[in-house]
Amino acid sequence: MLLDLLNRPLRNLRLSVTDRCNLRCEYCMPEDDYVWLPREDVLHFEETSALVDVFLALGVHKTRLTGGEPLLRRDLPALVRMIASKPGLQDLADQIDALHEAGLGRITVSLDTLHRDRFKALARFDELDRVKTGITAAHRVFGRIKIDTVVIRSVNDDELDALVEYGRSVNAEVRFIEYMDVGGASRWSPDRIVSRREMLDTLSRRYGRIERIADPGSSAPADRFALPDGTTFGVISSTTVPFCRTCDRSRLTADGMWYLCLYATRGVDLRAPLRRGAPVGELTDLISSTWRERADRGAEERLSLGDRRAFVPVQDLLRKDPHLEMHTRGG
Repeated sequence: MLLDLLNRPLRNLRLSVTDRCNLRCEYCMPEDDYVWLPREDVLHFEETSALVDVFLALGVHKTRLTGGEPLLRRDLPALVRMIASKPGLQDLADQIDALHEAGLGRITVSLDTLHRDRFKALARFDELDRVKTGITAAHRVFGRIKIDTVVIRSVNDDELDALVEYGRSVNAEVRFIEYMDVGGASRWSPDRIVSRREMLDTLSRRYGRIERIADPGSSAPADRFALPDGTTFGVISSTTVPFCRTCDRSRLTADGMWYLCLYATRGVDLRAPLRRGAPVGELTDLISSTWRERADRGAEERLSLGDRRAFVPVQDLLRKDPHLEMHTRGG
């Protein structure tokens, strides 16, 4: 097992397949224009598959496909087919029928509100019905699914119980996510955070006593809870209660930059050695030596800054390096 300086194993790889998205959610992509990754830099599926082989050999056993919006990547089922059949991979997460047939095991869908006007204000597109149709299709094909909801004060914090009920209706576990200060253009502010404690208090007033589900061996970002009737949901509280000390995930962008932390401002270029024909041993050494020196605790460090935290204070930096945006590195 490959360990970093805080004894965290390399086990979980977030694999971004595109930086493009067909929505413009205010907490991720609020601007009108973005600097996109040059198409010639984006990894071919064969290149992505080759890098996944190296990561699997070093101990990674869970891979999640992210974006942008991963379904915008042309022929995505072909990549799923390449990766899903690899020995040692226990979990490959995020079309529906084609992805399932290609070997995709589960799927997570983002849904922040059930109100059409709020959805349009948040995402700047009137696509609520389309998202719900996609969730219905995912339920049909995969059975159990996950729904991720970013909770923002005075935006959708009055919908927690409604989203839990909607999750019940489509056999989905809803995961409520604290509003994170990630993405240089997101205009994040601490007064818009709804903490885990507040979410649990709100749901307790509606449903009664809520029990935490113990899972001591898990490194998943969400803490899971159960309502009195057994309905489960999760809360990802990386803003107020960071889980840096157990974080085993890293991120590979669509153009082959490897980031050891969601908050990292610098990554490791894996595309360059791959395209010049570096042997597997060289890539293995590069990844393993980098991980062994990992000491990142981005969310904890952000929390220590209090109200002074701001991910990227100068917009010009974003245009010079689009990797600093959330939609590029694949949250």
